[in-house]
Amino acid sequence: MRHTILLVMSILCAWHSYAQTPQLKGKVVDKLDNSPLMGANIVINNSKGLVTNQNGEFSFSCTDSAEIKISFIGYTTLLQKVYCDSSKEWVFALSPLAQQLGTVEVTATSNLNKSLLEQPASIVKIDNIGMKRSTGLFLDDAINTNVPGVSMQRRTQSGGQQINIRGYGNGMGFRGVSNNFDGQGVKMYLNGIPITDAEGITVMDDIDFGSVSNTEIVKGPSGSLYGLAIAGVINMKNEQAPRNTSSIAQEALVGSYGLVRTTTRLSIGGENSSLLINYGHQGYDGFMPHTQSKKDFVNVMGNFHLNEKRSLDTYLGYSDSYDERNGELTIEQYESFDYSGNPRYIKNNAHSAVRAIRAGIGHTYRFNKNISNTSTFFASAQNMDNSSAGGWTDKSPLNYGLRSVFEKSFQLAPSIRLAGITGIEAQQMNAQTLGYGMAADSTNLEGYNIITSLRSNQATTSATYSYFTQWTLSLPKQWSVTAGVGVSQMSIRLEDRLWGLSNNRPENKRRKVYENSYRQMGSPIFAINKKLNQVASAYLSYSVGYKAPVSSNILISTTGELNTGLKPEKGTQLELGTKGSLLSQRLFYTLAVFNTRFENKFTAITVQNPSNTATLYSYLVNGGSLDNKGLELYLSYKAIASETGPIRLLQPFANFTYSDFTYQDFQFERVGKGSMNQDSTLVDDYSGKALAGVAPIVFNAGVDIDTQVGLYGNVHYNYRSEMPYTSDGINKTHAYGLMNAKLGFRKNIGAIDFDMYVGANNITGTQYYNMVFVNQLPDAYIPAPRQINYFGGINVKYTF
Repeated sequence: MRHTILLVMSILCAWHSYAQTPQLKGKVVDKLDNSPLMGANIVINNSKGLVTNQNGEFSFSCTDSAEIKISFIGYTTLLQKVYCDSSKEWVFALSPLAQQLGTVEVTATSNLNKSLLEQPASIVKIDNIGMKRSTGLFLDDAINTNVPGVSMQRRTQSGGQQINIRGYGNGMGFRGVSNNFDGQGVKMYLNGIPITDAEGITVMDDIDFGSVSNTEIVKGPSGSLYGLAIAGVINMKNEQAPRNTSSIAQEALVGSYGLVRTTTRLSIGGENSSLLINYGHQGYDGFMPHTQSKKDFVNVMGNFHLNEKRSLDTYLGYSDSYDERNGELTIEQYESFDYSGNPRYIKNNAHSAVRAIRAGIGHTYRFNKNISNTSTFFASAQNMDNSSAGGWTDKSPLNYGLRSVFEKSFQLAPSIRLAGITGIEAQQMNAQTLGYGMAADSTNLEGYNIITSLRSNQATTSATYSYFTQWTLSLPKQWSVTAGVGVSQMSIRLEDRLWGLSNNRPENKRRKVYENSYRQMGSPIFAINKKLNQVASAYLSYSVGYKAPVSSNILISTTGELNTGLKPEKGTQLELGTKGSLLSQRLFYTLAVFNTRFENKFTAITVQNPSNTATLYSYLVNGGSLDNKGLELYLSYKAIASETGPIRLLQPFANFTYSDFTYQDFQFERVGKGSMNQDSTLVDDYSGKALAGVAPIVFNAGVDIDTQVGLYGNVHYNYRSEMPYTSDGINKTHAYGLMNAKLGFRKNIGAIDFDMYVGANNITGTQYYNMVFVNQLPDAYIPAPRQINYFGGINVKYTF
């Protein structure tokens, strides 16, 4: 009996001793998006080994402290000393060595498997490496280097941006073909909040691209998920604070022509919540007269895990942006290197000033393993004033709305699953726009012109509603079929608040309020995807999208009539593509061929007086179409990818775009001199001509390198062929090639992360442009610096 009691006591003591041994709990995540890494290798004190589970979690017993080594294919190995504490969960964030195409997850999909290989569409995700290859301050640097088929331009150092996707991205302009003053046709989001307003216009002057960690681009009509997105969609995401880790960081960058950027970042991560506060100041003196830029940004991102079913994501952003304009250069100025600018712009103190606040709160609720809902409520308010050669404009838009999406997934059979997205996006904008004339300041004739008269005062209310559903049926042998439809409608109300000045009389025929609506714009999608041997896939897709007229399009201002016959533009795309990871996951590629047709393009017709000697007015009508055929190729090869060798990563990359874009049945009416030298209506037929504003051939290539000692760098080359910038094909830009490079050193010393780098753009001193104005002669070019320009910076982060 005594032996039995001693045995029981021994077992109880051993159990008690074991129960008191602290358990260290950890989680391994991707540093960029905090996604868990399943299968990461954990080595404890150079002996014991573990792997993380499907949630990226692991645990082990310890008594004091331990040295742990964490490695995962494609990520930088982490070595860290930890202290045992059973009440705390450690979070270890690994930095990707390079983007692995097949495992990249995207958001723009109805497929339960969000891997890029499962998507029957051209979707490009620019990770943090791609976003930071240059200064990391300008989105056009990242897009123009990394994304075939997409180009981005800007009017100023940090404003007036426009994005062109597969030949579309601009609205109606001077020749009815393009618009050089705002972005239309591309839907843009930041942290799930629409940047594009309720009319479909996207102003990006107030966006802090320097704090964007990754960008996802969907190329082609995307109405089945995003409403009025005739050209494509861009989803941007700010960096979020990792869980269970807090840090403070200071970043500083300086460059040629007075470029300066400072960023202060506070990151607080708890077990169930995280908060990141980011303040950035950015300045630029300009390399041309009157091109100074000043910007201040504040971004606050919060994430809160309320329970197993509910979570909240919040965003608040404020910006104060001011960019000077010196106008477009004529052909003669540009070719003679005369960058003095346009005197009319400078005399009017041409500028773009935007003060804006954006906010959004997203709530996710998981009803069960099959159904969840994410609803985001958002609002933005802007105060904008800008001046140009034509005068001064004030605009104060208020946008607000919601986007609510149900995600559903049902296992129908062992190898058959149905997953879908159903939702609504609604947005309304109330805006007041004032237009002023400008003239000389009599008290200071040598100074800038000033506002002298009120020309217009318009109040607009625009509302957009989009209902959508898209489903993916996953079938045996790795086939999948995607089908869906989005239905959108837009209403516009425009009130002329100067109506009473000249129209308050009984016989007046001019209306005070103009209204119109565009309904039942149905955008279907149908696609088939086949995954090949787990390393590649091929797809065929058909998609449709629309762009409705904006408020300025619906009114014939001279007569006061409503332009009721104007139809929304329609885009239809057929695409065949393949993407994959070959040669033992070293060679990543995407290849797409497509035919996109944009119909009912806006053009203009003129109305002459009875004797045909003068133009009375012009207005918009639906003209011809664009027939855009193209090929896009992306390649990336991991020549070296090692966790232990002196070179961690050596990765060359290249992409190529061929664009055969032409006008079809496209005519434009303009005023010119007839045979008797009188003003007459002349008809220009552009049918069969190459689309203006798109380079037929674009090629980018470069290489990234990362070493064990901390040295890293990249060099890349950008080539653009000549392109027409008038629709008659007579005027063309010159082809050019740019060489850019960056070299840095980063090191982790205990709790401090240190990063120092230098770089150079336009190393060969090539003349090129930031923007070319389409069909606006004699004005044509916004030039870029034609001398080599430098930049360098230091980033320091302390983790506590």
